[in-house]
Amino acid sequence: MWSILIGAALIIGGLLFFFLSALRRRASDPHQMPQGGSTLEPRHQGIRFLGISQNWQAIAIIAVGALLLAFGAYS
Repeated sequence: MWSILIGAALIIGGLLFFFLSALRRRASDPHQMPQGGSTLEPRHQGIRFLGISQNWQAIAIIAVGALLLAFGAYS
């Protein structure tokens, strides 16, 4: 029972840690576009902030949580 609860908490915590960089990103920074006009979209927006090399800690936390969930399910 405890391994299931701890595993679920680790998975949720890992996901929050994983998306922390996206949540901290400032989205309302107006800047000029090269074509003229202004936009609120972040510069150089991409999905690089979700890369494995930058978020390996969160992936490790999620993996440990998944292992605890699997261990709790078979116990």
